[in-house]
Amino acid sequence: MKPKQQILALILFLTTAAWAQDNPYRQYTQNLPFKMIEVKAPTFPNRSVNIKDFGAKGDGSALCTDAFRQAVETLTQQGGGKLIVPQGVWFTGPIVLKSNINLHLEKGAVILFSGDEKLYDIISTSFEGLETRRCQSPISANGATNIAITGKGAIDGNGLCWRPLKKQKVTDAQWKKFTSQPGGVFKRDDLWLPSAGYLHADTTANMNVPTGMQTEEDWNYIKRFLRPVMLSLVNCKNVLLKDIIIQNSPAWNIHPLMCENIIIDNVLARNPAYAQNGDALDLESCRNALIVNSVFDAGDDGICIKSGKDADGRRRGRPCENVVVDGCTVFQGHGGFVVGSEMSGGVKNILVQNCQFLGTDVGLRFKSCRGRGGIVENIFIRDISMFDIQGDAITFDLYYGGKSVIEVLESGEKVNNIEPKPVDETTPEFRNIDIENIICRGARRAMFFNGLPEKPIMNITLKDIYITAENDMDFFNCKNVQRRNVNVTIRK
Repeated sequence: MKPKQQILALILFLTTAAWAQDNPYRQYTQNLPFKMIEVKAPTFPNRSVNIKDFGAKGDGSALCTDAFRQAVETLTQQGGGKLIVPQGVWFTGPIVLKSNINLHLEKGAVILFSGDEKLYDIISTSFEGLETRRCQSPISANGATNIAITGKGAIDGNGLCWRPLKKQKVTDAQWKKFTSQPGGVFKRDDLWLPSAGYLHADTTANMNVPTGMQTEEDWNYIKRFLRPVMLSLVNCKNVLLKDIIIQNSPAWNIHPLMCENIIIDNVLARNPAYAQNGDALDLESCRNALIVNSVFDAGDDGICIKSGKDADGRRRGRPCENVVVDGCTVFQGHGGFVVGSEMSGGVKNILVQNCQFLGTDVGLRFKSCRGRGGIVENIFIRDISMFDIQGDAITFDLYYGGKSVIEVLESGEKVNNIEPKPVDETTPEFRNIDIENIICRGARRAMFFNGLPEKPIMNITLKDIYITAENDMDFFNCKNVQRRNVNVTIRK
C-alpha cells in the first residue's frame, strides 16, 4: 500500500472508530429496509448514591423498601444520577424509578422482591392489551425520561408466591414442594392456585381480566390473582437495560408499554418453564427499540411484539414500530420471535436477524384472531438458526385461542377456516413479510399458515429456507406466498 493510501486508510479507521465510540448502537440503524432514527443510550449526571447510605442492609432479610424510595427521591432532588446496589441480597417491596436515574447493580448484587401482597398497591394499568387493574409491579416507571437498569447483578421477582401451577409442567417432587405453600388451594387435582381469592377470580375472569369487582374489598380479596409484570415501563423515553439478569417474575418479565427510544442490550431474562404467562419480553406499542445480544428463557413467549387487544388496542391506536432484534438467543418458550396475539394497534417495520432459537415450541410465531383488528406489515426476518423445535419452525395462526402450538397439536384440533366472515375494523391483517436464510434442524412440523378466508395472509416471501421436520408444510388461506429455494426434509 502506498503512503497516501495508508494515510487515507488510517483516517478512515480513526473516523470509523470515533463514529462508533460516539454511539455504539448506531450500527443497528444503518442500512435498514425501513426508515428508523438513530437510537442512543441515555446519559446521566456524574453523581451517585449507595443504597447502604439510606440504612438498607443486604442480608436477604431486612426490608429495604423505604431505603430504595429515599434513595430515588434524593437523586431526583439532586437532578439524577446512579443508584448503586452493591453485593448482597436486598429484600424489598416495589421500586419506582424516576427520570434521570440509573439503577446500577454491582457484581454479586441481588434485588429480591417480597411476596407480601400488602406491599403492592392495586393500580390502573394495562395487561395482555386490556385496560384493567393489577398489582403494582416490583419495578416500574411511568412517564420517565432517561432511565436505566445496568450492571452485573440480578433481579428476582419471587414469582412462585403469585403464579398458578399446572401439575403436568413440573416433577412430582416440585409439585409436592410448591403446593405445600401456606394459603394455596387446588382448583383441580392438577391445578394449584396461590390463594382462595385467586380461585374466586380465576373462576369468573375473562382470561386474566377479573369481572364483577364492585368494591375495594372485592379487589383486595383477589389480590394474588392481580399478579403484576416484573418490570413495567409506561410512557417512558430514552431507556437502557444493560447487562442485568431479570428472573422469576409474577407474570411477564419485561414489559415496555408505549415507550420510545429503548435499548435492551446483553440482558438475561428468564422464567421457569412452568411459569404461567411467564413471557420474557413483551414490547407493546413502542417506537424505536433495539433488542440486541440478549438471552431469553421463558415459561411462555420469548421475544414478543404487541400493540393492545381488541377495542382497547384499537382505541389506543399506537403500533409497535421501528424495532431491531439482533444477535439474540431464546431457549425454552412458546415462541422464539412472536408477533401477537394482541396486535390491535398494528405492528410494522421490524427487523429480526442473527438469532438462534434452541428448544422453543415454535421458532417464528405470528398469531391473532377475529376481533383483534390491526395490521402487521413490513416484517423482515433473516439469518435465523433453530434446533430442537417442539412444534412448528414457522407459524401463522389467525385462529389463535389462547393455547400453545404444542397444546393444539396434541389435542388433535382440526383446522376450521372455511366459512368467511364480513371484513370490518375487527379483522386482523398480516401482509408484506420477508423471511429468508432460515435453518432449522429438528421440528415437529415445518410450517403452518392458517389465514382467514375473508382476509388471507398476503405477500409472504420465503427464501433460502432449510428445515428438517417430522411433518411437511400446511398452507390455508394465503395469497401470494412466494417460495424460493425452500427445502423441507422429512425425518420421523
